[in-house]
Amino acid sequence: MTPEQIGQAYDQITHLWTRDSFNRSNGLAQLQRAMAFVASPGPALDVGCGCTGRFLELMLQQGYQPQGVDISAQMLQLARQRHPTLTFWAADIVRWQPTEHYSLISAWDSLWHIELSQQALVLKKLMAALAPGGVLMFSAGGVDAPGEHLDASMGPALYYASLGVSGYLQLIAEQGLQCRHLEFDQYPELHCWLVVQKPELNQQQD
Repeated sequence: MTPEQIGQAYDQITHLWTRDSFNRSNGLAQLQRAMAFVASPGPALDVGCGCTGRFLELMLQQGYQPQGVDISAQMLQLARQRHPTLTFWAADIVRWQPTEHYSLISAWDSLWHIELSQQALVLKKLMAALAPGGVLMFSAGGVDAPGEHLDASMGPALYYASLGVSGYLQLIAEQGLQCRHLEFDQYPELHCWLVVQKPELNQQQD
């Protein structure tokens, strides 16, 4: 699926995130734990920010200056209504280029919609966009080997892909970052999340 098709699919199911039964705490404990590794709050980015604004709100509460990026027009319309003073980017994360360096980047249940062949490139871009000591928190399919599939459990068919746990860890090491946390948080479902950190400047020079 193209990024535009992913965005159009999410336009059709925005109501799943605005209904009363949606768990607005989903992912927040994980983000809070990732924040513990950040020495000083600064610019932050939520990739695939969606419409609830819950990650952005937590970032604001903790002293960050957050931005959001998403491919779904409907999701972004609602996000802008919730946070009219924040910067939002309507863009495909594969083609989008960061405008600054961030102390925190979150990508909760979003990167897995990126084509398998593009995932490593996007993760490299996000890691490069971290400020020294910056932290990237993202969720992924916790499978043993790279793979991709379509799933229509939410309504429209959506594309999912994963580099596999070993693939993510290898990529993190190759980019010179440290994996601070890896957890299967919904086991036996193969859903995992990772916290990775860019070295401080003095560590990069050693």
